[in-house]
Amino acid sequence: MPPPGALHETVRLSEEVKAFGKTIGIEPTEALSRTMAEAPALSLLWLWLQRAGTLALRTPIDLRVAVGLAGVKEQARVEQVYRVDGFSIYYRQGNEFADPRALASAGFAAEGAVRRVNVILHEDLHGDKNFDLPWEVEEGIVTPLGALATVEFFRRKGDQENSAKARTALTEERQMARELSALLARAELIFSAFPREEAQQKVFALMADYPAYRRRFQRQIQGQHPGMVLEAKLSHDAAYFRYFERIAALGETSADLAALIAELKRLPAETTIEQAEKRLDELAVKFVAPAK
Repeated sequence: MPPPGALHETVRLSEEVKAFGKTIGIEPTEALSRTMAEAPALSLLWLWLQRAGTLALRTPIDLRVAVGLAGVKEQARVEQVYRVDGFSIYYRQGNEFADPRALASAGFAAEGAVRRVNVILHEDLHGDKNFDLPWEVEEGIVTPLGALATVEFFRRKGDQENSAKARTALTEERQMARELSALLARAELIFSAFPREEAQQKVFALMADYPAYRRRFQRQIQGQHPGMVLEAKLSHDAAYFRYFERIAALGETSADLAALIAELKRLPAETTIEQAEKRLDELAVKFVAPAK
């Protein structure tokens, strides 16, 4: 449990972060701006389903479902999701999402400052005034931008301790994203060449080559059956991290995060995975590293 007053401190932090976000072009939303004491709590259960033996690397994941629960996730934990024939299933519960009904919970207030700032910025970036793109494109853009904005928030604030933590978190996520990209390329070939069960065994064995991603995978599927979750989880993570390294690298070469955000906000609503990649390639040329 967070210490007394932590919920109100988190709301104050949310106000500060949202004010900062406006200075770099992130229009604030109402998400995580109130506490559970001010309104009925709501959490979401998300489910991602991917056809067995396939990966959604260049196309949308086969099926996404979100279910609202009247209470925080700690009050209604999912005990089990049963097998659906022909599909791999990955699920996740959360109290933080891009909606005015997302309230600052006790669990969220107990998180470290870097994670809370990142989540607030991430969910604000999902606001339609910022990005209104297909899910598989928007998550890939919002996730690295939220991490970059978190680093910038603590840098401007002069908070050296949390600034160092935010930079470390960004570095670790970049490593994980690079490992995931390499794993996905190999996994795609394996699933196309072997029967599903044999392919799964080979992909699980490959994870030993990618320790940063393997740790994340194992942590996030706790309570779920690895064989049932694999294709859906890999496809889910591809959506969140397919552009992470590219955008993080752009954040290094651009002296102006606001300019980078403004460029990406110009993406049309119907942008495809490939079109977003092309635009990032163009921005890599535009945002040349400054001369030293």
